[in-house]
Amino acid sequence: MSKQLPPLPDGRASRIRVRRRLRRDRLTALLLVMLVAVAGFHTLEQFFVHDTYAFISPESEAVNHEPMIADYAARYGIQDYKPWLVAIVDVESGGQGEDVMQSSESLGLDPNSLTTEQSIDQGCSYFATLLDKAQTLGVDFNAVLQAYNYGAGYLDYVAVHGGIHTQELAESFAKEQSGGKTKTYMNPVAIKANGGWRYDYGNMFYVTLVHNAVDTL
Repeated sequence: MSKQLPPLPDGRASRIRVRRRLRRDRLTALLLVMLVAVAGFHTLEQFFVHDTYAFISPESEAVNHEPMIADYAARYGIQDYKPWLVAIVDVESGGQGEDVMQSSESLGLDPNSLTTEQSIDQGCSYFATLLDKAQTLGVDFNAVLQAYNYGAGYLDYVAVHGGIHTQELAESFAKEQSGGKTKTYMNPVAIKANGGWRYDYGNMFYVTLVHNAVDTL
């Protein structure tokens, strides 16, 4: 028969049991945090990456719209710009939802007012209009990309400031239009540039985002 251990002094056994339980609870909590972090990393990354405008991602559905984009680009005589139009779809919506090119507002409508086909039709039409205006004003292609986000008035702004889009011009235009109001923008491009903010008008990083998307297609 095994020899029984002498009883612990009053209260000591209870304290030891509590300490052991706390250690187990802490270990369990740590393991849960690690599991959630591993399982949720991709979702968390996508949350930041797709904060309004973003890089193209492996889960992007933008390329699924390429056939329709090609059709409407050809209709408006801008078929050579198809990769840029697909990239715009990715930056605007990731190819998800109905108004994939977010072109409702270029018609004076509320956001997300168009069906997918209407959105691509209007997006391509609007892009063609911007290209024509840019050619007339003698401004560069990057100004056209930014104007898709800011509106055609940005082309006039670039035209009187040297004719070449720059990040500085994009920022100064947004600063003027927003009255200097800023907002947090935790996109990797913004974080690298300024710690994670943009002016509260359009997206001053739009050209960079579209170029990054094109490079990833």
